Amino acid sequence: MPEKQWSAKRERQYEHVKDSLKDQGKSTKLAKEIAARTVNKERARHGEAKESSKSSTEDISSSRRGGLRSHSGSGGRTVEQLRNEARERGIEGRSKMNKAELQKALAR
Repeated sequence: MPEKQWSAKRERQYEHVKDSLKDQGKSTKLAKEIAARTVNKERARHGEAKESSKSSTEDISSSRRGGLRSHSGSGGRTVEQLRNEARERGIEGRSKMNKAELQKALAR
């Protein structure tokens, strides 16, 4: 069960996403993490969260995206997501890197 208090609707959404992922063969830990991230992103998109990132509010919704930008999906993460991670890791020159260069730098 997540630590934060969500509305009944968000709690149902969390359980639904978690159960669906477990049915797809994901581990319980991974299913919980993905479900919580999905619910938190939806909360941010609908103004229910106190704080939210730009990518949470301006990116396409989690339900529509359907894993297109998951870490192992066909499209992978967006350039913006890669730059955010590079910034967090302190990688120099990230603003001038293209997607492939960012992926290579983050893989090190």
